[in-house]
Amino acid sequence: MPETPKKRAAKSVPIKSGRSKKSATKTPSAPEPALAVSQEGTGALAPPDATLMPSPEASARADSEPVWPAHPSGRDRYFEAVGRRKTAIARVRLFTKSGPFMVNDKAYGDYFPTLDLQKIAEDALKKMKLWERFRVSAHVSGGGIHAQAEAVRHGLARCLITFNPDFRKRMKRAGFLKRDPRMKERKKFGLKKARRAPQWAKR
Repeated sequence: MPETPKKRAAKSVPIKSGRSKKSATKTPSAPEPALAVSQEGTGALAPPDATLMPSPEASARADSEPVWPAHPSGRDRYFEAVGRRKTAIARVRLFTKSGPFMVNDKAYGDYFPTLDLQKIAEDALKKMKLWERFRVSAHVSGGGIHAQAEAVRHGLARCLITFNPDFRKRMKRAGFLKRDPRMKERKKFGLKKARRAPQWAKR
């Protein structure tokens, strides 16, 4: 059989473009607008949203009002201090959220029956104009009802300066930070009380 001529491999011929070398050079393009990475974590780019940017009023409010981190156990954050007066001791907790004023698991108005005692207990918050902004929980023991009210005020004033040290100057000027050292004097031998002598009769 006659040998068939071998097929020649088709050669690819490069197509010449009509552009010259000068025109083939890349021209600098305009800078693209900055893109923000999407929050879904997919890596896709998304245009910046103007609604996500905080307003100047919101940023100023965030700077003036501190945001306290949540407690690890999920409880409300609080500041604790101990107040004393005579033999009365009060453990006061100042919570950063608004709520009632409780003393020994009772409303402070029920625990302190008179208006004078209620005013003494709430005087520290009223002095700083922070009434109804915090929740207060106090546990008092020992002493009388009046000494317990002053012990609550002493502990609450200490909690406030722990919350904001700038309150210290006003609290100290009002006398709420001083632990009142006055105590009842002990009875002496041969006397009826600390200084009361028995009545003397001439005849």
